[in-house]
Parts: sequence; C-alpha cells; structure tokens
Amino acid sequence: METLDGLDYKLLELLSKNAKAPTKYLAAEIGLSVTPTFERIRRMERLGIITGYTTLLDKNKIGKGLRVLCQVTLKAHKEDLISIFEKEVKLLDEVNECMHIAGNFDYLLVVEVKDIQSYEFFLKQKLAKLENISNVQSSFVLGQIVKSFS
Repeated sequence: METLDGLDYKLLELLSKNAKAPTKYLAAEIGLSVTPTFERIRRMERLGIITGYTTLLDKNKIGKGLRVLCQVTLKAHKEDLISIFEKEVKLLDEVNECMHIAGNFDYLLVVEVKDIQSYEFFLKQKLAKLENISNVQSSFVLGQIVKSFS
C-alpha cells in the first residue's frame, strides 16, 4: 500500500472539514500548485482512502431532531441469525448507523426520528418485531460536544 505524507494528511483534514473546497484553495493551504493537489486527491480516491463525499444536514429542519443511541443485545449469536438481523436493520429508515460492537451489547444503533412519539413507534412497531432481539436500551442525545468528519 502506498504511504501518505504530511501534505496528504493535511489535504485529508481540509477535505473532511469542507469537501466542496476549491482545489485552488486546498493547493494554497498545503503549499502546492493546483495540478499536484488535484492529482493527490485523485490518487487517494483511487486507493480507496477517500471513499466518497457527503452532505451534512440540519436534522431539525428535515424532521429528525431526536437522536437516540440504541444498544441491542441478541438472543442467539449463530451466524445465520446475525446475518438476518443485519439485513433487517438495514431496511429500517430511522437507523442512521449500525455498529457491531464488543462489550455488554452486540450492536449500537444510531436512530434519528422527529420526536419521542416517533421513537416509541419505531421501537414498538419496527425494532421489537425483529426476531432475534433480547434486549434494547436507549440513550437520548441531549447535545453533541465534539463532531469529527474524518
């Protein structure tokens, strides 16, 4: 695998803060001309270091103002049951992220809904209907202190 240098890391930091930053601006920030800067970005895309670009949304303005961290424990840990759970959870629109974790729980879901009533509906009518769940614990996000884009 190709190694990254200090300029690559600086470029990644800048892009993680603003993926739409013009190449001319990025070049000036890292001390190169536009063409080598552009080539570095394309190289990192080809290598799979940069895997895509995204848009950040104001969740309140799109009706997803309540964020819930949902810790899920499975009843059984057989490979086929885990696969079924993972396929089913991908189909739930309210789930923004799903992480398989180690510790007291098996999965951590980041659920985004409009309000507490919407979360109650999600919990009772969608999540609870998945076959292999034995326990769910919910933590409601009150505020975010640090947010990293990388």
